[in-house]
Amino acid sequence: MKLIILTGMSGAGKTVALKQMEDMGYYCADNLPISLLPQFAQLLSQSAPHYSHAAIGIDIRSGDELPKLKDILLEWDRSGQAYEIVFLEASDGVLLKRFKESRRAHPLSPGGRIEDGIRLEREKLQWLKQKSTYILDTSRLLTRELKEQLERMYSGAGGFQSLYVTVLSFGFKYGIPEDADLLFDVRFLPNPYYEEGLREKTGLDQEVRDYVMQGTDGAGFLERLCEMMDFLIPRYIKEGKNQLVVAVGCTGGKHRSVTIAEALAAHIGGNASVGLRTEHRDIGR
Repeated sequence: MKLIILTGMSGAGKTVALKQMEDMGYYCADNLPISLLPQFAQLLSQSAPHYSHAAIGIDIRSGDELPKLKDILLEWDRSGQAYEIVFLEASDGVLLKRFKESRRAHPLSPGGRIEDGIRLEREKLQWLKQKSTYILDTSRLLTRELKEQLERMYSGAGGFQSLYVTVLSFGFKYGIPEDADLLFDVRFLPNPYYEEGLREKTGLDQEVRDYVMQGTDGAGFLERLCEMMDFLIPRYIKEGKNQLVVAVGCTGGKHRSVTIAEALAAHIGGNASVGLRTEHRDIGR
């Protein structure tokens, strides 16, 4: 029996994740009392193969029962009960925005500030995050992208190794992305901004790409950058890294950085063992 525990921060996407697991054929239960987990797992095992895959949503709503999960997981480790923990994460700013947009109260601060509830929830879930098999940061993921990532992980297609790469283009004039793991400056490449016919176009247009890649600098840099990613990605996977943000910057984030980011993403996209998304932060400025 395959047993998945879906947990994480309130507002990080657990409801979406559980629905996706259900669509993939998993028997799903949300907010099950912690004390019933051992019996639940046992019943599922006895009902196999009819219930051969299950996903359980557990989060801060369990209240004072949540610490009991430590002992249950320890006993499962001893007895050989197979399970995986998927922890959904997001930045404080994104969580705060989601709560305000949905006009929901945080479960740990129903009558107080949302920021206080988020902080307290992080403290209470830290041990569970550390024990997780996978940590998925949904800060930059669309609902569709979260579903696609879970499908790659658990649809049976295989190959996914829990590294999600975001290739992000940006403009230095608007600030360096705070969440960048790797940052590359491509302001040394030819700048289409000074060409009247190209100024209003972007790195998504072929004319701009051709201009940026003229000569040998663009191709030489891209070749070395792709070689570096080929070297780093398997090592990040081996280390257990879950999220990798590769930021590529130029002056305005519209021409050169977009060109290189698109080319790099096309190269990384050939690696079936990682998830991938491309974002052009400042392309519309």
